[in-house]
Amino acid sequence: MRFVFIITLLLSPYVSAETLYQFNIEQQAADKALTLFAQQANTTLLFPIELAEQEGANALQGQYSRELGIIKLLEGTGLYPVNETDGSISVKAIKYIAKKRQNNTTIDGNIENKNTNGIEKIAIVGSRSTPRSVLDSTVPLDILSVEEFTRQGSTDMNSMLSTLIPSFNVNDQPINDASMLVRPSNLRGMAADNTLVLINGKRRHRSAAITFLGGGLSDGAQGVDLSTIPVSSVKQIEILRDGAAAQYGSDAIAGVINFVLNDDDQGGRIETRLGSYGQGDGELLQLQTDLGLSLNKRGFAHFSAEYKQQAATSNSVQREDAQTLINAGNLAVAKPAQIWGIPTIHYDIKFASNLAYQLNEEDEFYLFANLAQREIEGGFYFRNPHTRKGVYQGEPDVMGNSQLLVADLDGLHQGIDCPVISLLDDNVLDDVAYALIADNSTPVGQNCFAFNELFPGGFTPQFGAVMSDAALVSGVKGQTQTNWMYDISLGLGYSEIDYSISQTVNPSLGNLSPTRFSPGLAAQYERNINVDLFKPFKVGDDAILNIATGLEWRRETYRQQAGDLASYAIGEFAFDPLSGLSQGFSVGSNGFPGFGPKSTGSWTRGNWAIYGDVELHLNQELLLGLAVRYENFSDFGDNLAGKMSALKIITDKLSVRGSISTGFKAPTVGQSNVVNVTTAYSPQGLEDQATLPPTHPIPVQLGAKPLQAEKSINMSLGIVSQPSDKLYITLDYFKIRLQDRISTTSPLYLSNEDIQILLDAGVSEASNYGSAKFFTNDFDSSTQGLDLVMHYDTQLFNTRTRLLFSYNWTDTRVDNINLYPHTAPDGEVVMESNLSPQRIRMIEDNLPEHRANMSIEQNYSRISTYFRLNFYSGYYEDHLNAAAGYDINAGSEITLDVDVSYRLNSTFRLSLGAKNLLDNRGDKNPYADIAGSMYPTTSPIGLSGGFYYLRGIAEF
Repeated sequence: MRFVFIITLLLSPYVSAETLYQFNIEQQAADKALTLFAQQANTTLLFPIELAEQEGANALQGQYSRELGIIKLLEGTGLYPVNETDGSISVKAIKYIAKKRQNNTTIDGNIENKNTNGIEKIAIVGSRSTPRSVLDSTVPLDILSVEEFTRQGSTDMNSMLSTLIPSFNVNDQPINDASMLVRPSNLRGMAADNTLVLINGKRRHRSAAITFLGGGLSDGAQGVDLSTIPVSSVKQIEILRDGAAAQYGSDAIAGVINFVLNDDDQGGRIETRLGSYGQGDGELLQLQTDLGLSLNKRGFAHFSAEYKQQAATSNSVQREDAQTLINAGNLAVAKPAQIWGIPTIHYDIKFASNLAYQLNEEDEFYLFANLAQREIEGGFYFRNPHTRKGVYQGEPDVMGNSQLLVADLDGLHQGIDCPVISLLDDNVLDDVAYALIADNSTPVGQNCFAFNELFPGGFTPQFGAVMSDAALVSGVKGQTQTNWMYDISLGLGYSEIDYSISQTVNPSLGNLSPTRFSPGLAAQYERNINVDLFKPFKVGDDAILNIATGLEWRRETYRQQAGDLASYAIGEFAFDPLSGLSQGFSVGSNGFPGFGPKSTGSWTRGNWAIYGDVELHLNQELLLGLAVRYENFSDFGDNLAGKMSALKIITDKLSVRGSISTGFKAPTVGQSNVVNVTTAYSPQGLEDQATLPPTHPIPVQLGAKPLQAEKSINMSLGIVSQPSDKLYITLDYFKIRLQDRISTTSPLYLSNEDIQILLDAGVSEASNYGSAKFFTNDFDSSTQGLDLVMHYDTQLFNTRTRLLFSYNWTDTRVDNINLYPHTAPDGEVVMESNLSPQRIRMIEDNLPEHRANMSIEQNYSRISTYFRLNFYSGYYEDHLNAAAGYDINAGSEITLDVDVSYRLNSTFRLSLGAKNLLDNRGDKNPYADIAGSMYPTTSPIGLSGGFYYLRGIAEF
C-alpha cells in the first residue's frame, strides 16, 4: 500500500487536542482534501494515496478540533483516522486498522519505519501553494531523508549531497585559496552561485568566500557555504532541479536546495563517528547530538550540535625541481616539498535550533537559528630557493645568468656593497660568494641578506582561515479571517572569513619580515524581510485555483578589513623613495598579500521584489502553473522573470510534466568590489595575479565594464511512471541557455604603454602585479541533460529490499565569448577573448558528463545494510590552472560505498562503513613531477582513496 506523508507549510507544532482550527475545504477527492486539512490544521498526516484517490471526502467548513474535523471530513468513506503516539495522525483503510504497537516498534524490537518508500515524502519547494510529492510535482524533485543522507562516509554537506544526487558535483580544491576553505558545488553543470539555498523555505545567506580559483566552472563564484549547516539538525533535504527564479528570486537558475530542519518535540540522538583513510591519514572525530522538547504542548524546540576535527591527507610525490635541489646537496628541502590532499580541520563547531509556538488557534510564532565556526589550514605551492622571483631570484645579469636576490641592508650604493651571486648550479648554499653573506659575523654578512638564510630549502606557505557564520530567521504565520494563509518573516545572515598565512615572508621587509601574517578579513551581511500569502479558491465543479503572492526586501553588504601592516607593507627593499631605487623584492605576505587600505571598505546594495504564483487544478488529471516575479536592485537595475509549468496525468500509471522559465543571477556585491591578490601558475611559472573590481582603473584600461545580471532560459520536459505501488520512475530532460555569465577573466598583462598611462593617472600599483583579472559578463553557454530516477521496493530472500538507481547526463557548451581590446607586441590593438582554450574546456568538460549510482538497502531483523555503486565518466583537467600544456584527459571511475548497521537494542546501534571500499584512485597524473600531485587534482573521486568509519548511535 502506497502512502503519502503530508508535512504542512507551517512547522507542524505539537498542539493540544482542544485547539480549534478554521477549515475551508470543499467536497472533493480525499487525497486533495487531506492535503488541505494538513495545511489548515498545521499538522502531519500519513494516508494511503491509492485509496484516498478513489474516495470522495466531505466538505468541512467552520471551526473544529483536529480530531473532530478529520472525522467529519472522512465520514462515510472507507478511511478512518488513527492518532499516533508522536502526535501525528495516520489515515488508514477501515479494514486494515489494527491494534497499534507500543512505541511503534516491531515484534523483534526494531523501530518501525513509517516511511516505506521515497514516494511518501512531501516537499515545499517547487510550488508557492500546496506541498508536492516527487510524483505530483510539475518539475523534477528529489527528497532525501536524514537516514539515507547520513549512511555514508562523507561528513561535509557538499560531499554528502554529491554522493546521492548525480547532477550535483563537488571535488577537492587543494591549493586554491578560498576554494580550499569553502568548496564550490555545482548543480546541473552550473556555477556554485547559480543554485539557491533555503532553510525551512527561507533564503540562506551567501558565504564571504569568493572562489577566485574555482576550477574553471566556478571561477569567481560566491555561493552559500553548505558546510555550516549541522547534519544533525536536518529532517529532510529537498532538491528542486529546475529554474525557479520567478518563484524564489536571484540565483535559482540551476535549481533550489531546501533544508528542512528537525521539528520533533521529544526524544533525541547522540552519535560518535571515528574514521580514517586507508592510507593511514585524514583521521576523523565527529560528535553529533540533537534534542527535541515540547513547549507546554503548544509547540516545540529542537536543538542540534556538532563537533568535528580531521587531520590532513597527503597524496604527493617529490617535485622534480625539489629533488634536483636535494641531489645537489641541499638537504634543507622538505620531503615532499609540497602537499596535495584535503586540508587540516583544526575544529568545526556548529549549533542549530528550530522552534515554533502556537499563539492561538490561528497564528504561530517560529524561529530557527544557526551558529558555526571552523578553522582550516592547508598548503600552497612550493617556493624554490633558486627560481621564486621577487624572493630568491633577481634580474639576470648581462650574460643572461640568473642572480640571487640579495638585500643590501644599508641601501644600494651606500656603505658596504653586496656580492653578485650567480645561480650557476642547483645548490647556491655551497657557493663561495653566498658563504660571504651567510656569515653574519662579518661586515658583509651583517649588511647583506638573502632569504636562503631564513629558508635555505625554500618554503611552502600554509594558508588558512577561521570562518564564522551565523543566521537567524523569525516570523509569524497563520490564517486570516478571510482564510488567507500568511507568513511574515525577518532573516539575518552573517559570514566572516579571517585569513591567516604562515611559513612565508613579506620579501620587501627583508630580514625584518615576520613569517606569520593576518592578511585581513572578508565578511558578508544579509537582511531579508518577506511577506507571503496563499489561498485556494474553488472555480468550478472540479477546478481549484491556488493563488500565492508576496513581497521581499533584501539588503546585502560585503566588507573587507585590512590585514596587519606587515602583510601588505611596501618595505624599503621593494622601493626606496629616498633614492628612487628598487632592490627587486616583491610586496606583501607571499602567496596571499594582505588587504591594504586601498583594498578595504564596505559596499552595500538593496533590492525589493514582488511575485505572484498561480496553480490551476482544472481537474484531477491536469495541473497548470504560472509564476511571475519582478525585482529591482539598487546597483544594476531591475529584472522580470516568469515561469509556466504543467502536469498531465495520462493514466493512473503515467504522467507528463514540463516547464519553461526565465531566470537571473544578480552580480554579488563582492564580485563588483573585491580586491584580491593570489599566486597561481602561469606559462611563465608562479606569479602574483590581482583580481580587481571592474570599475578599478587597471581593469578599465583593459576594457572592463560594470557587471550586469546573468540571464537564463530554462526548459524541462519529463515523464513520471508508477507501474506499481512498489516502483516509480521519473525521466526528465532539461536545457539551460545562460547569457552574460559572470566569471573572472584569464590573467591579462598590461603593456608598458598601459602601465605608463596608469602611472601618469596616479595609479601607483599598476607596476606591482604580474597580471590582473577582473569580473566580467564574459560568455554565454548552453547546458542540456537528462535525469533518470528509479525506486523499487521488493522482497529478496524474505528481506525487505529497496533498490534505487539515479543517472545524470549533463553537457555544457560555451556558445559565445565576449572580446576585449588587447595591445599586441607591435602596438596594434586587437580584439581577443579573455578565455583561453583550456579554460573553455574546463567549463565544458571538467565535470563528468555521465554520472550514475545504484543503491541497495536491506533490513533483516537487527541488521540493515546499504550498498551504493557510483560511476563517473571521463573528464578533462587543465592541471595547475596553468594553460601551459599540462592537459589531462582522465578516464572513467567506479567506486563502491558500504554501510552495515546492527541494532543492539531499541536505543543503541553500531554502524561500520566505507566510502570507496575498494580504495580506487584516479588516473596517475602524467605531470606529477611538475608540482607533486599523484592524481588529477579535480578527480571526482577525490585524491585520498578509501575512507573507513565506525559510528555509534544512541536514540532516546
